Amino acid sequence: MQNTDYPQIDLSQWQQVGEGGNGKTYVNPAAPGQILKVNNARLSSLEAVQHEYDVSKAVEGLGISVPRVYQIVRAGDAYATISELIKDKKSLSRICHDDPERTEEMARLLCRKGKELFSTPCNTEIFPSRKEQVLWAIDHAGFVCKKNRRIIRAFAESIPVKTTCVHGDFQTGNIIQSGDSFYWIDLDRFAYGDPMFDIGHLFQICKVYAPLKQVQEIFHMTLEQFGRFWDAFAKEYTGREDHQEFDCLAGKFACLDVIVRIYFVKPTFVERIFFSLYVRKLVKQYYAEK
Repeated sequence: MQNTDYPQIDLSQWQQVGEGGNGKTYVNPAAPGQILKVNNARLSSLEAVQHEYDVSKAVEGLGISVPRVYQIVRAGDAYATISELIKDKKSLSRICHDDPERTEEMARLLCRKGKELFSTPCNTEIFPSRKEQVLWAIDHAGFVCKKNRRIIRAFAESIPVKTTCVHGDFQTGNIIQSGDSFYWIDLDRFAYGDPMFDIGHLFQICKVYAPLKQVQEIFHMTLEQFGRFWDAFAKEYTGREDHQEFDCLAGKFACLDVIVRIYFVKPTFVERIFFSLYVRKLVKQYYAEK
């Protein structure tokens, strides 16, 4: 995008309508059909927002259903994006919250939509390799001890190279429904690679982070719902009632998901401690020889 003239937005004219792990969204009666997304501080630099803008355009070019992004703007000191407002939308998270009896239905739906995404050929000249990102992160993850780093890297190197799409933040909040249509959102970590990278991320949320109250609040789901969601997703994905083997594989990828975070943002001191604890836990549980 060559236009560097970024209009200044007066947030007092906009009404907040949503909040997720990465930022907040706003609407303005004077701008019908548009939604303003303001990322959290660490993701609101021009570089980060420009990347998100460019990725959205490129994903749309693959024929994947996403809200159309219109322009980059300024909101105070932060950069932000104005995109197409999808009317009467609900995320799968919100549907599960509003109607808990539909939790398993939404899990199966995410599985079906995920399989469609995972079968879509990706443009490898535009999008990065998730495997290469992970290998870089492993080498630079100072919060992982040398022994565990060797174990994790050996597994990561064994992952087959695939050139189909992965979302990068594959979870219930990042697919929205409007009528009979579905849209993927928050695409800044889009890449190509093994679908298990995305599934490991979902496993991380549903089975590892789910006990955290903050995570339950972000996704509008209870601990019990997270468990039901994962169980239904895994059964649908594998076609089996017993998905223990699938869970073990997802647990290995969940460990990679913790580590690859440093590729995208520089962790704080507290986050490094948090990541270190979870990596040790996941290695002990899923990488230990049986």
